[in-house]
Amino acid sequence: MAKKWKVFWIIAAILLCAGQLYADELLSIKAGYQLLSPEGTIGGTVGKADIGDDLKLDDSEDFSGEIALSWGNSRLSLNYLPLDFSGTGSLFDPITLNGETFSGDVKSNLTIDLYDIGYTYYLLNFDDLPTRFQFGLEVAIKVADADFTIKESTSGQSESESVLAPIPTIGARARVALADYLGVAGRVGYMEFSGNHFLDAEAQVEFSPIPMVGIYAGYRYFDLTIDEDELYVDAKITGPFAGVMVRF
Repeated sequence: MAKKWKVFWIIAAILLCAGQLYADELLSIKAGYQLLSPEGTIGGTVGKADIGDDLKLDDSEDFSGEIALSWGNSRLSLNYLPLDFSGTGSLFDPITLNGETFSGDVKSNLTIDLYDIGYTYYLLNFDDLPTRFQFGLEVAIKVADADFTIKESTSGQSESESVLAPIPTIGARARVALADYLGVAGRVGYMEFSGNHFLDAEAQVEFSPIPMVGIYAGYRYFDLTIDEDELYVDAKITGPFAGVMVRF
């Protein structure tokens, strides 16, 4: 997991350097904590299992990070979202993964490291009114680095499969600032690409009692399908998140 965060901070450093090119930029950094619950199915070359009923995967609790640079009508952002689901269950139907067949009681683990690089252009950007409003179109690249491991409890036989799936999305972002210290923001993005699809939506409230420091809380929804040669994941992932933010 440390290597994944290194990638995030390397790209973040690039954005920080890029911020020096703009005189009116607004740089924001967020660090949050999330509690996300999965549902759906996971399969190999043969067979599928229900995430909740069969594999009994638990919720994912982990930290997330975002850095965003705004200038003029543009916004450039980088998000990192680690997901880690594990559990002990029993397969109703056998699953074949990498040529090995698993049945009965199994332990399994699904990790997804999600990198999200997005660019927003605000078609509406009213920042000089008592109630500020922004609305724009957003294009993004979601890179899902997924790994699924399964181990049969009786025999101890285990296998794992990893896939790296880049998925471009098109969507929208909006923000309403009811006051200097209180705002509501939301975004949605969607795309189907090479058998994979991704729907990403979130809404959050931002509260900044101090001009440069604040807190935020919201709710996130993912609908993710990864359909590769050896691994199939069709999952809906939902849950709340909260954290702290600083702005420069």
